[in-house]
Parts: sequence; structure tokens; C-alpha cells
Amino acid sequence: MEAIILAGGKAERLGDVAGGLPKPLVPVAERPLAAWQVGLLGRAGVERVIISCGAGTGEDFAAALGGLGVEVAIAEEPERLGRGGGIRFAANERREGGDVLALNGDELLDIDFPRLLETHRANGAAATITVARPKSPFGVVELDDDRVTGFAEGGMIECWVSCGVYVLGEDALARFPERGDHETTAFPELAAEGKLAAFRHEGLWLTVNTPKDLRRAEEYVGAHPEWLRA
Repeated sequence: MEAIILAGGKAERLGDVAGGLPKPLVPVAERPLAAWQVGLLGRAGVERVIISCGAGTGEDFAAALGGLGVEVAIAEEPERLGRGGGIRFAANERREGGDVLALNGDELLDIDFPRLLETHRANGAAATITVARPKSPFGVVELDDDRVTGFAEGGMIECWVSCGVYVLGEDALARFPERGDHETTAFPELAAEGKLAAFRHEGLWLTVNTPKDLRRAEEYVGAHPEWLRA
């Protein structure tokens, strides 16, 4: 099994804490963020990971992600291709056809990848997207008529959103744009044809965009030593 990690993010919102590194190479618990993903993919049986990265960064990714028990291949984009274009470009580096996992390189997730693949193959869809319900960033004000009775942390948002982890078959990949975003092109087209399925994920989904997110990621890994085996 092969997987594609989108790793072209520039870490602009992380500012100085990124140290000039691409976002997936920013350290979390003294390990590049993308290394946690590669480790988890390897434990799920993925044998080869293709890193879709910006021009001139391939050697950095190869050095940082080597030695994790998974073969790492590099697909340097000749120019910025967008998320859909990046996945399509990286897919050319696969050794075999068929289903491929694809995910963003700036997130911590505890997705059950074997179950995701099993679900995809059972549903007969061209692609399966992982969906999650994010936690509300707002606190809750508890009311009795027009009187405030208390406060509580926000719960989970009721709607499901894509968390950027997919299983893609050949039909889906063939529809991905050479430049641009697949979630506004290929996926709506597949959905209209009834060929797009969803896999519900209710575990960890932590995207690292800001220094606050980075602190949360550090705290999570520190509190969950089982991740140190990834």
C-alpha cells in the first residue's frame, strides 16, 4: 500500500516558531510533524509514502523522514499546483495502480487507516473521504429565559466536515485537476454521480496552523506516550 502526504505548506501563520521550515517539518516533541504521520501509516501497513512538496525542499524531507521503517519517495512540484494538483502530480510516482491514501502533512490524527481502507473497498465508491466533527471554538453561555445561569466549554459542531484524509481509486485520481483544488472540482462531480463515500472519524484531529496549535500538539503527544511508538 502507498500513501501521499501533501507537504507544500509554508508555515506562514506559525511565524518565527517554524524556524523557516516547511510546516510538515516543524518539530512536535522533537520530531517533524510529518514523521508522526509516516510512523502511523507504517504501523497500518503502508510500505511507501510519497511526499508532495515544494521545489527545492525534497532533500530536506528525504533527510528528515528517512529511517522510519517506511520507504519515502519525493515528488517536488515544479510550481505550486494546489492541493488537487499536488496529489495528482505525486500519484505519478506510485509503483502500482489502484487505491492510494492521501492526507495533509500538517495534522495529528489517530485515524484507523486499516478500517478506512476496509470501508472504502466494501462501499464500491471511487473515493472515500474522512469526515469529522470539529470542536466549537466558542464557549457556551447557559440561559434561563434572559438570565445567564452559567458557562461551559463548547461542544462538538453538529455538521461533518472533511478532514483531508482520503482513499482514492483510479477513477477519482483521473478526475483530479492538474492545478487547483479537488474539493471544488473532482469531489463535487463524484458526489453528483453517487461515487463519493464518507468515513466518520470521531478521534483526534489537530491541525497545526498557529503557535497555539503547535503547543496543543506538543501537549497531546506528551500526554499520550503511545504515540512515541509511531
